[in-house]
Amino acid sequence: MKPNLLIGIVLIVLGGAVLGYQEYSYTTKEQVLQIGPITATAEQTHTVSLPPLLGWLLIGGGVFLLAYSAMTKKN
Repeated sequence: MKPNLLIGIVLIVLGGAVLGYQEYSYTTKEQVLQIGPITATAEQTHTVSLPPLLGWLLIGGGVFLLAYSAMTKKN
């Protein structure tokens, strides 16, 4: 399998995932208080938004690589 073909397929799948899940969240633990050997931590949730334009650009790049791979196919 040609590398361009594989990368094109991966880009299309990633673009679809970005369009399907436009934001994701992750949790971090942060130390909020320390008095001697006693510490207090808090979990904080962070949300990252992904613009739909990013998904469409990934899909477009994948389609371009698939088309390029098909045009440069040598028998």
